[in-house]
Amino acid sequence: MAEHTLNIRKPSFGLIADGAKTIEVRVGYPKISKTTAGDTLRISSGDDTLTTRVTQVSEHESFQAMLDAEDPAAIGGPDMTHDQLVVAIRYI
Repeated sequence: MAEHTLNIRKPSFGLIADGAKTIEVRVGYPKISKTTAGDTLRISSGDDTLTTRVTQVSEHESFQAMLDAEDPAAIGGPDMTHDQLVVAIRYI
């Protein structure tokens, strides 16, 4: 098991800390591709940090395929629709 650190924006950090956002989306760059289920994930935003365990790693061909396969609320929070999530992902 390994430990990884992710820096995220404050709104997403709050949703993760509250348990509303349970899926973190990342492009499979080399560092993130080493993450596997069971690893420890340290999530930081400014001075705030939380630690959690990775329960699943999924790979999708595209953002659209991911949005078709995953629950939008688990990615963007309970109030975010599929269409709003598409806009947010494109913005990032």
